[in-house]
Amino acid sequence: MSIKRNPFKTVIVTGVPGVGKTTVLKEFEKKAVEKNIKLLIVNFGDYMLKAARSEGLAENRDQIRHLPQRAQLRLQGLAAREIVKDALKMLGEEDLLIVDTHSIVKTSSGYWPGLPEHVVRELNPDSIVLIETRAEEVLARQAKDKGRYRQDVGGSVEVIKELMLMARAAAVSSATLTASSVFIVENPPGSPESAAEELLRLVERL
Repeated sequence: MSIKRNPFKTVIVTGVPGVGKTTVLKEFEKKAVEKNIKLLIVNFGDYMLKAARSEGLAENRDQIRHLPQRAQLRLQGLAAREIVKDALKMLGEEDLLIVDTHSIVKTSSGYWPGLPEHVVRELNPDSIVLIETRAEEVLARQAKDKGRYRQDVGGSVEVIKELMLMARAAAVSSATLTASSVFIVENPPGSPESAAEELLRLVERL
């Protein structure tokens, strides 16, 4: 069976809540622009929320995690299709799509794959990236983030370590379906620039 790829490079960037993924991606975008890389960075949760709001199912992204499984499954598929549709309109062969999401989601009904088969095959990534840092650092960042409800995806170092292990396993499982690489980027405290540089080196090798 032949492996399908998008015309543009596609990288899915994941990380547990509080790992600093958003900050790393902001730094990465600056560096990519300096290198004259045309890119589109999209947040998978934003696309899911747009679909959920249109159906009156949720008002914020944290509420999506507590919807019935089948509703989440359908919203994931809708989001993936819309992302690819938008990218095909905006990007050419030498360009880059970055999808900001989670490889695993802790929901009311258990751990849920952020990149199940119907989603990862739609996105067709060249690589799935895991942004990681020490669990203690994640816990501290979660405590500072007053704008999000994250008690059920944190609360202790042990819970965060378990979530990070599940995230690695989920990323490898998803990557197997599309022959994508799994690339781990360390995000040390106070140094998102180094993590962004590592991500940039990956993109240049794809």
